[in-house]
Amino acid sequence: MIIGIGTDCCAMDRIASAIERQGQPFLARVFTQAERAAGAKRPEPPLYFARRFAAKEACAKALGTGINARVRWLDIEILNGRNGRPTLHLAGGAHRQLIRMVPSGHQAVVHVTIADDPPLALAFVILEARCSPAT
Repeated sequence: MIIGIGTDCCAMDRIASAIERQGQPFLARVFTQAERAAGAKRPEPPLYFARRFAAKEACAKALGTGINARVRWLDIEILNGRNGRPTLHLAGGAHRQLIRMVPSGHQAVVHVTIADDPPLALAFVILEARCSPAT
């Protein structure tokens, strides 16, 4: 069953401008070390970060919390798997919120998709509660 849905659209130039103005402090506040390392290897890092920013916002909306004191930017990490597909990992307050949302006898499954059509980045997150296999 679906327990959360979130979407976000982000202007790529807004993130590029934040990176230009604030540099590493902005990146370190919003993106994990692994995300920053992956973004630095990209030909156009600001575009990479804009897509991840949209995915983090979409995830926070799916959690029903937004970004706040309990669910922080760094609690939500989006990296690419071996096949290039984005994967979303939750830690800290984001993980605790997800656990609260999952009914007994179910396990959480997180789905994320990211797209862009410059000047916009788009992300969509679905939080699913799947029946746990019988033990």
